[in-house]
Amino acid sequence: MAEKKTLLILPGDGIGPEVMRETRRVIEWMGKRGRASFEITEDLVGGASIDARGVPITEETLAKARSADAVLFGAVGGPKWEKLGFHNRPEIAILRLRKELGLFANLRPAIVWEPLVGASTLKPDVVRGLNLVIVRESTGGIYFGEPRGIETLPSGEKRAFDTESYTTSEIERVGRVAFDLARKRQRRVCSVEKANVMQSGLFWRETISSLHEREFTDVELRHMYADNCAMQLVRNPQQFDVIVTSNIFGDLLSDLASMLTGSLGMLPSATLGQADASGRRPALYEPIHGSAPDIAGKGVANPLAQILSFAMLLRYSLNMDRDAGIIESACLNVLASGLRTADIMSPGTAKVGTSVMGEAILRELEKVAAQ
Repeated sequence: MAEKKTLLILPGDGIGPEVMRETRRVIEWMGKRGRASFEITEDLVGGASIDARGVPITEETLAKARSADAVLFGAVGGPKWEKLGFHNRPEIAILRLRKELGLFANLRPAIVWEPLVGASTLKPDVVRGLNLVIVRESTGGIYFGEPRGIETLPSGEKRAFDTESYTTSEIERVGRVAFDLARKRQRRVCSVEKANVMQSGLFWRETISSLHEREFTDVELRHMYADNCAMQLVRNPQQFDVIVTSNIFGDLLSDLASMLTGSLGMLPSATLGQADASGRRPALYEPIHGSAPDIAGKGVANPLAQILSFAMLLRYSLNMDRDAGIIESACLNVLASGLRTADIMSPGTAKVGTSVMGEAILRELEKVAAQ
């Protein structure tokens, strides 16, 4: 068995604990079958941490995240905490983890699995076989730029402002992640910004172009305005392989791309930091569906995105490509058998809840691993 790896698990709020519970069963299955050895610590974040400790994330939890080989995150937020104010909302937990661990590159794949072609709202011939990745810069841009705030003008009118700000190094490091990823795929990168109306967008385009000319001429590069990219994702998503973009545009475009696949409940993500001299890099893995408070506690949430996030963890943090592939194949086989949670239902399929879907995946893991 390989060296024991340390995982920090942060289920969070809403459906986070429910889908994480099924993922823990997959992790335990790997340990019992001798496929991997994990030292697991679980802690509170988001609203759960606010209720118990008064803050969205504690310094102790951040320290655990820094020392772990990888962090597996659920979801945070909900109506219960909406009135706590901007600086104490549950979402601060994920923002602090990204910022303080230096998790600057968010990878969001949008893959249409053949059994779910009918779940997309787009025509099957538009989305069949779709497999793209959005690489979103996640520690800079307008979400972190200064100055920001709300002020009262001499007239008595109020003014709110945020700052979109990027440095050369911030753009280049996320660009390298996108180009390196493209080298393992179809060798095509589309860089997205608003160079026509934003100075930061023009600087982004110039910086990515320069990086491409110096280090990645073997990869095809094209540029696209963010509004056109949104339209093209709906019109002809097959044209994309890897999209690299800023924090705010990546936030918007990745949610749009997720619906090409039929459900937010299917999509995992990884957020990566800078590798050290040994090759180890801080990383956090999470589904993109959020806490879904409207269905929390009902046992109907789709656990696949959380389980697939663990598969990404195996692939990107632990170099366990074969085991990641086993998990992905098990999920695909379950879908092909006709089992569905409510969010991905289609005619002729059988609706199941969270735990039944998790049990079905465990059964398929046994079959796939034996092949």
